[in-house]
Amino acid sequence: MKFTRIANDLLLTECNNFDPIVSCECGQCFRFDTIDGDSCTLYACGRALTVKRQENGWLFCDITEEEFSESFVRYFDLERDYSGIIASFSEDDSLSRAASSGSGIRIFRQDGWETLISFIISANNNIPRIKKIIDSLCRLYGKEENGYFSFPSPEKLYEVGIEGLAPIKAGFRAKYIYDAACKIVSGEVSLEYVATCGYAQALEELKKIKGVGDKVANCVLLFGFGYYEAFPIDVWVKRVIEKYYGEGFDPTVFGKYAGIAQQYLFYYERNVLAKEAEE
Repeated sequence: MKFTRIANDLLLTECNNFDPIVSCECGQCFRFDTIDGDSCTLYACGRALTVKRQENGWLFCDITEEEFSESFVRYFDLERDYSGIIASFSEDDSLSRAASSGSGIRIFRQDGWETLISFIISANNNIPRIKKIIDSLCRLYGKEENGYFSFPSPEKLYEVGIEGLAPIKAGFRAKYIYDAACKIVSGEVSLEYVATCGYAQALEELKKIKGVGDKVANCVLLFGFGYYEAFPIDVWVKRVIEKYYGEGFDPTVFGKYAGIAQQYLFYYERNVLAKEAEE
């Protein structure tokens, strides 16, 4: 990685296998606004950050190298060798094609609590509506600073109760959001434990929350806690498995980076092949 200061902005170059726009659009996060095909604003690490594609890299607006290094290097998972991970998938033709197509995807390291509530909201939902509900939740109960609304804490959502969630129009998910807040505040579920206990135990800990099954829990573990072996299975991934791998498929064949394989396969099926079929 190489950083170059340009006025108040930061240019990142010499960083392979990194496309933050594609990474935002592959279903792992919901707090971003696409400006056009070459720029977007995402909301993470306590601030709004606009990123623009350049011929030789990525321009991050109004941020210092110090702040980027302290917060966003980890958030974007920039110190991981994705080239090596892609190479390790080379013997699987289907996965290799998907990884080549989505090679700019990196797994964001999002806040665990925010990721938990975001994927509870995602259940049986579409991305525009998910984003709208999350935005409403943050505007209603988050703290505002320079146009950025923070994600509300478990204590705040516990305080407002189910009735207080009515304005965000989350439907049946409101009781799951409230249950998550109750169990976090009471200590019945510990996100600190989830972060350190190992994948199998973390999966069971999250499933103590109403509305959190294997799919949601695996999303939270992969995108919020860095459990790269987590392999969320939704309708798109089911389609991929049936198409390329058949019955009896075991995601552990992808090894410790099964979750990254999942993102390549998901993106390839949903954003590449599906769009090609429409043309």
